[in-house]
Amino acid sequence: MKFVKLLFIVLLMTLLLAGCGKEQEPEDQIIDIDASEALTSGEPQELVVMTHDSFSVSESVIAAFEEANNATVSFVRSGDAGAALNRAILSKESPIADVFFGVDNTFLSRALDEEIFEPYDSPNLINIQEGIPLVEGFYVVPVDFGDVCINYDKNYFWMNPLFIPQTLEDFTKSEYSGLLVVENPATSSPGLAFMLATIAHFGEDGYLEYWADLRENGLVVVNDWETAYYGNFSRYAGPGGQPMVVSYSTSPAAEWLFSEKDIGESPTGSIFGPDTCYRQFEYAGILKGTQNRELAEAFIDFLLDEEFQTDLIMQMFVYPVNQEVDLPDEFNDVSLTTEQPVMLDPDYIAENRDRWIQEWDETVLR
Repeated sequence: MKFVKLLFIVLLMTLLLAGCGKEQEPEDQIIDIDASEALTSGEPQELVVMTHDSFSVSESVIAAFEEANNATVSFVRSGDAGAALNRAILSKESPIADVFFGVDNTFLSRALDEEIFEPYDSPNLINIQEGIPLVEGFYVVPVDFGDVCINYDKNYFWMNPLFIPQTLEDFTKSEYSGLLVVENPATSSPGLAFMLATIAHFGEDGYLEYWADLRENGLVVVNDWETAYYGNFSRYAGPGGQPMVVSYSTSPAAEWLFSEKDIGESPTGSIFGPDTCYRQFEYAGILKGTQNRELAEAFIDFLLDEEFQTDLIMQMFVYPVNQEVDLPDEFNDVSLTTEQPVMLDPDYIAENRDRWIQEWDETVLR
């Protein structure tokens, strides 16, 4: 009898528990639906892009990318191109960005050796101009190019009885003592580009002697382009600054187009003597370890499409790589490039760059 009562109680509890389970079933289904909706609620993903300090893009262009991809984009500006690359390399075990923009052909081999990029063959590469160098394995894509040249302050040369130098050799003459500021090639891509131009011109056996002569002639060296251009160049620093600076062939166009006054011509010019300008290509790539691979791919595609390529011309005063993009008339009228820019083989640079920089440092800074 006790056994029957016990069996009855167990059966009763089982039925009650089953009934409770049925009452909870609709609530469980509601929870499942809510979770599904949360996954598709459209919360924007954040994409972090590491760049050099000179990177610039119109807010409307970035906003269009963000809207099209349901994303927010933040930029980590990290100094000149060389300094930015150093930061990307030092943080590669725990990357602080998804995409890197601004490694150029002078520093590219170092970035590839450090294996900081993930390969991506963008479909937009089909629109790249003929002659633009692509990187084997598609670890980075070319985005823009320009010529690194020596710029001069026209007003200084109008006010002083000096001819504008035309050759690299001219800068070692006593009348130009203390008049040139350059960037350190260890930290600055234009500084490295100019050093490579001197190697191309004088050869490995002669370039250090040339730099020693520049040092004896009062050469001024700073770490980055912004300091050189806005801190030392007499166009901004005044009479106490240097009237010649390593910059870009498009810098005079920017000076003219963005002048606050209505001026008839640019207040600065570029020197296009033999081997004085180095052709620089800038690349972008997806940093290894990104947690936003799909969005990073979309951003690389975006850098190569017509909207961004058109915008970068007037934002950064560089040339687009997309062959479908035309230069604006106001840019085309005042911007110049050298007909014979200096370029060294990337493998040659890769094999010798670190040694050249060390030799340069020992000759110029110590």
